[in-house]
Amino acid sequence: MNRPLAGLQVVECASFVAGPTGGMTLAQLGANVIRIDPIGGNTDFHRWPVVGSGSGPADAESYYWASLNKGKRSVTIDMRSDEGRELVLALITAPGDDRGVLVDNVVGRRWMANDVLVGRRPDLIHLRVQGYPDGRPAVDYTVNAEVGIPQITGSEEGGAPVNHVLPAWDLVTGLTVSTGVLAALYDRARTGNGAYIELALADVALAGVANLGWLSEAVDRGADRPRHGNHVYGSFGVDFACSDGARVMVVALTEGQWAALRTVTGTEQVFAALERALDADLTKESERYRLRETIAAVLRPWFAARDLKPSPTNSTPPACCGAATAA
Repeated sequence: MNRPLAGLQVVECASFVAGPTGGMTLAQLGANVIRIDPIGGNTDFHRWPVVGSGSGPADAESYYWASLNKGKRSVTIDMRSDEGRELVLALITAPGDDRGVLVDNVVGRRWMANDVLVGRRPDLIHLRVQGYPDGRPAVDYTVNAEVGIPQITGSEEGGAPVNHVLPAWDLVTGLTVSTGVLAALYDRARTGNGAYIELALADVALAGVANLGWLSEAVDRGADRPRHGNHVYGSFGVDFACSDGARVMVVALTEGQWAALRTVTGTEQVFAALERALDADLTKESERYRLRETIAAVLRPWFAARDLKPSPTNSTPPACCGAATAA
């Protein structure tokens, strides 16, 4: 298969999630991504999950590292030696229209500073991932807390903030890395100019919640958004327990999905009566959100009477899954 970035060479000197995700995305698009690590591997080389998690040796192979770096070439270099540093610089600033691209999150290596690299290749495209715009360190779980996600996550009754396990801001930053590299390549092809881009994880997180309207909402409310547990904010969606103990997440965002959910569960007449009694129009997303607890109470017995898994003698999808799919 001819991939769009075939022939492009990218050098990656980055660890953990954001930078390697950007490099992996470029590699999946066809770029020849060369990951450079110090001898013995970088700080994330044995990061969990590892082979035999829970009982494996300290130097066990990392599923995490292997998965984030698939499709790349990997080389370890003694970057404390003059020869090693020269080799790294030569790879980064190699001549050619499809060369001269670096993604890194390096701190403290003066010999890899942008002005040093540009001195060897003026049209270098250099994207540096960092924690804060001023260069201070940060990780996904600290910036996630800073923008307030843990304070609105969890049950209404819960008192402690709930941080997520998904490094969402790292992943978004990684995709922004690949976007930034591609934009800089396009500009270099038109103008001949290189680019130095500093991409801060904290900025990505702050922009993310701002672009969703959450900051404007908080200002308008004059208070933080309340917690709603597993309810989808602003629409109808929540998890239901099935008779076999499994749970299914059901979401009805659109009018069509809401109609499908009522049809599958046979609750059309119940909700029609509810609309008349409460003078509500449940075809509107905002009304489904306002009456989310009432809607969930109506639907809960239907799911509780059904297994999630199909019977061994019946290969057709269970009704419980059908509702989730339809909704």
